[in-house]
Amino acid sequence: MQLKQTARDALLKPLQAVAGIVERRHTLPILANVLLEQKDGRLYVTATDLEMQITAHSELAGREAQAVTVAARKLQDLLRALPDDSMLNVDTAGSRMTVRAGRSRFNLQTLPAADYPRIGQGQDQVQALALPQKDLRGLLKSVEFAMAQQDIRYYLNGMLLVIDKGTLQAVATDGHRLSWASLAIQGSYERQEVILPRKTVLELGKLLADVGDPVTLDILANQVRFRFANVELTSKVVDGKFPDFNRVIPTGHAKHIELPRTELLAALQRAAILSNEKFRGVRLVLAPDQLKIICTNSEQEEAEEELEIGYKGDPLDIGFNINYLLDVLQNMAVERVGLAFGDANSSALVTVPGRDDYKYVVMPMRI
Repeated sequence: MQLKQTARDALLKPLQAVAGIVERRHTLPILANVLLEQKDGRLYVTATDLEMQITAHSELAGREAQAVTVAARKLQDLLRALPDDSMLNVDTAGSRMTVRAGRSRFNLQTLPAADYPRIGQGQDQVQALALPQKDLRGLLKSVEFAMAQQDIRYYLNGMLLVIDKGTLQAVATDGHRLSWASLAIQGSYERQEVILPRKTVLELGKLLADVGDPVTLDILANQVRFRFANVELTSKVVDGKFPDFNRVIPTGHAKHIELPRTELLAALQRAAILSNEKFRGVRLVLAPDQLKIICTNSEQEEAEEELEIGYKGDPLDIGFNINYLLDVLQNMAVERVGLAFGDANSSALVTVPGRDDYKYVVMPMRI
């Protein structure tokens, strides 16, 4: 591979887009590398962990087709350490890559491009849809915090995407809470469900921009592919049956309150300081015109917050994991939130007043 007088960012920007999935420790040494390919007047940079593959490109004027793999982290760190306006000369000879910038010179070990494992592209396209990047990014961000981590029910360690007629829905649950969001999309589609792995969801959240430019979602036989800007991300899907989330979302709760999100969030954050570090319990005590938030810990310390609310129903004393309430409030970009309760043993429902495109269910806990 040869690059002559190439701007640093022409190599660094696509490298930064893909390097996030490179594993630091892996049984295959080549998976610590990225694949660099020159072809069709572009420089393509590819990384994979065998479950997901990301390719990003930048424009290069008239270069002959060449390819090589090199250590992702080392190359990224070197390029970051160079001045922003650096011009690079890159040469590959044998198993070495030489990168020159001004009076700096670096020799890196390479491995053959032919040995680089790629995820085979599924040919059987089931469905495809396009939507603005900011819409998909917002949808993922509003539910991803509820995904499980390292649960033996492997299908919970990810996010369910549901395409149904004119909506794209996202669902995540760890068995203690569930987050559901829906987005209207152009067109009408057959119902389709896929479970995205946790790592894929988190990587998409980093790569998608808060802009109106389109992202194309292709659903293949056992893969999903996202194409946007100069990036293409292909991921295997989780093979499993996601729980029926509609059965989990409560209906008919009689006790409703509505209050400013930031006010409730601030009160919970203050109370959380004196919550039990292990169990993280909080009591919500509902009474006419007031909501009390009470936390205690093993040192017999106590925090009590009192909020004014327009509530006239029966009293209620119910406990929750305070982290589950903080998570949802920190990830909602709305002014007001609604909470609906049944009894002390029933799940609570968090909604956005006046909208039916977001629901969050949290199980109670005994305190």
